[in-house]
Amino acid sequence: MGSLPGRVPKLSGPEGAVFVSGVVSMGLQIMAIRVVAPQFGGHVYTVGGIIGVFLGALSLGYYQGGRYAERASSRQMVWLFLATAAYVAVLVFARDALLTTTATIPLPSRYASLPAVIILFGPPTYFLGFISPYAAELCHKQGIGEASGHVYALGTIGSLVGTFGTTFVLIPTLSIEEMSLLFGVMLVATALALELPRPSRTPTIASAVVVVVLVGTVAAGPAGYSIQGEIVYETQTHYQELQVVDSGDTRTMYLDGKRHSAMDHTDPTRHVFAYTRYFHLPYLVADDPNEIERVLFVGGGGFTGPKRFLEEYDAQIDVVEIDPAVIDAAEDYFDVDAENESRLTVYNDDGRQFLANTDHTYDAIILDAYRMDKVPFEMTTEEFMHLTADRLSDDGVLVANVISAPSGPASDFYRSQYKTMEQAFPQVYAFRTADQNVVQNIELVASANETRLTQADLETRTDEREIGIDLSSEVGNYIETTGTDDVPVLRDDRAPVDSLLDPMVGQRYVIEETAPPESRGEENASARVAG
Repeated sequence: MGSLPGRVPKLSGPEGAVFVSGVVSMGLQIMAIRVVAPQFGGHVYTVGGIIGVFLGALSLGYYQGGRYAERASSRQMVWLFLATAAYVAVLVFARDALLTTTATIPLPSRYASLPAVIILFGPPTYFLGFISPYAAELCHKQGIGEASGHVYALGTIGSLVGTFGTTFVLIPTLSIEEMSLLFGVMLVATALALELPRPSRTPTIASAVVVVVLVGTVAAGPAGYSIQGEIVYETQTHYQELQVVDSGDTRTMYLDGKRHSAMDHTDPTRHVFAYTRYFHLPYLVADDPNEIERVLFVGGGGFTGPKRFLEEYDAQIDVVEIDPAVIDAAEDYFDVDAENESRLTVYNDDGRQFLANTDHTYDAIILDAYRMDKVPFEMTTEEFMHLTADRLSDDGVLVANVISAPSGPASDFYRSQYKTMEQAFPQVYAFRTADQNVVQNIELVASANETRLTQADLETRTDEREIGIDLSSEVGNYIETTGTDDVPVLRDDRAPVDSLLDPMVGQRYVIEETAPPESRGEENASARVAG
């Protein structure tokens, strides 16, 4: 029996180069989603565009590399790796400026991200496409078929390593700049390895220059950074890019570059974003607000709603949040103290799975897990709405924070969600949060009560009930009728959420903000509009 080292194949330089090219090409592809999503959204058009650009660039590189493979040499592969590493440095430094510039190109919204993806990731992926045909020519295998199969196998194994390593290790651990530096250094190291055992002067000097450029661009950070304020914390989570930004007295949580939650440093439980005030509507819709004893928030963010509910009501508050990094950020930066607050329980779980498995019954469920460009379709369907209805008490109320427009093509998602909720609840109400017909937060409120409440009924309850917040303005945004004849009911086996969101792609999302009140009772939602 031979020894173990004798049975482990030793890779030649070209073979190792193929493996590294697979790692880096797929690593860049996964990273591209995080780079492009903050500007263009993380919807199916962005992801599909990224995959298409990478496949196109690799195919072109394979074709061109095959044409010149007969003249291939290790030295040519060295320069290809160094050129790719140098372009990665360009990607780090210029990405934000390029994203902002390309966003102004007049294209249909679903194609808007393509120019940025092509410019940022097309050239390095094209360079890496040359590596496989060059390596097939240079590797020591008998016959074209054996050489091609060997190279494809190594490249695919590298792609698997790049995919899983970037997804499960690098993105949760490193920033975009740090990942770019890692990929760049891998490329330079491979170039130097191809020169062994007798490295030449010119490639060695070029490698040193590229490393210096990489380190310099990473240290300098991207040009044209757009978020206003001081970044006090940022990380790449398993699910998204998370940033906590201070601007004046306001602290804001950004997810993939979009404002998600905000807190006033001087009044941590104030509703900075107006739409969070509508979370109190169950206390008007329910027949007896005093019987609302247990409330579930699906989606935590900065915990604006849960914190205010703990202050106003004697209720048990449960929060389910799928991203553990969001929970950590809420505790560290948004005055959430789950350990010492006996009436607050936080669950790190998927919202639908939690509802399917929990034994609790809730008097109100606040669904705050949607974003403009990234909607978990499994929490929009008729089956999910029936699940929430099963988890509500007899007089329970569901609130869904939907991002859409009140009318026009961009209203398709709101109207489809309204129609879907009607399949599980006798009564569904809609409230806009901004006066303009723009993409905004629209609050859908569903109840099992057979009696329909009019706007006048809600106004009367607002005057009569002491619920800790004046919802007169919010009730005034009651939408009388919602037409649903031309939109589908969403179901688990067919939920065309991306198609419904498509008319909103590229439109400005308006978040109404509240004015800082002189006192709690004077809080209102008439301050300023922000997109």
